Amino acid sequence: MTSLIQRSSGLVQRRTEASRTAAADKDRGSGDDDFEPRRRCSGEEQEEQDKGDSKETRLTLMEEVLLLGLKDREGYTSFWNDCISSGLRGCMLIELAIRGRLQLETCGMRRKSLLARKVICKSDAPTGDVLLDEALKHVKETQPPETVQSWIELLSGETWNPLKLHYQLRNVRERLAKNLVEKGVLTTEKQNFLLFDMTTHPLTNNNIKQRLIKRVQEAVLEKWVNDPHRMDKRMLALIFLAHSSDVLENAFSPLLDDQYDLAMKRVRQLLDLEPEGESTKTNANELLWAVVAAFTK
Repeated sequence: MTSLIQRSSGLVQRRTEASRTAAADKDRGSGDDDFEPRRRCSGEEQEEQDKGDSKETRLTLMEEVLLLGLKDREGYTSFWNDCISSGLRGCMLIELAIRGRLQLETCGMRRKSLLARKVICKSDAPTGDVLLDEALKHVKETQPPETVQSWIELLSGETWNPLKLHYQLRNVRERLAKNLVEKGVLTTEKQNFLLFDMTTHPLTNNNIKQRLIKRVQEAVLEKWVNDPHRMDKRMLALIFLAHSSDVLENAFSPLLDDQYDLAMKRVRQLLDLEPEGESTKTNANELLWAVVAAFTK
């Protein structure tokens, strides 16, 4: 399908205005309250110990990717971004896997590739998130099971089979934006675009977005560990999926030139990893690497 095109051949070019704002970013320095550093911890610990974030402002992977893609003042994603839709579906699968709801089928004597293995329901316990529960219900009730790539396409509505159109999750971006409005991150406005009116969601809590951007930056700069299996799984997934959704550039554009180059070099190191091999290592989340394989194959 068109959304699952190979994206590992090159990163989005850096915006020209980044250079003009570099000096101001440097002056702000590490003392800015919005950029409070976090100690490295496991996924479960980080979820429990997110500094500065209350339970109401803890974001899912889908919400984080959407927040990185939203224009702060305009309140909508780029009209030219045709990658974020499938990227958000990949986020759902990984979020459900991290929460212990989904996994890949076990291998027999002959090992199958990640993209050939089916996704199965490990637990149908509600997650408390309507979108996640909707996706989980589809996976649980579907027989025979589908692969990761098939689920990304089905949940995105990118199927030629009319009998499978009911799997499509509709208005995902709008529903995620409303979640962020409820969490106090965004607000809701109406904008007129000559021929039509559109509901937009401008940023209202800049602190939360800046903390998110700082976490992404630190993961490939100050807190870089040069080993994906020592990284927090959520952050690792966020970097991969933000790249696949064409929004990772937004987190790096404020950096100074040398920091930007180093961050991009390390992201490239992650993109060049072989998912099949990484998925066999200790404590690896196989479904996470299967989603990565679906976007980078």
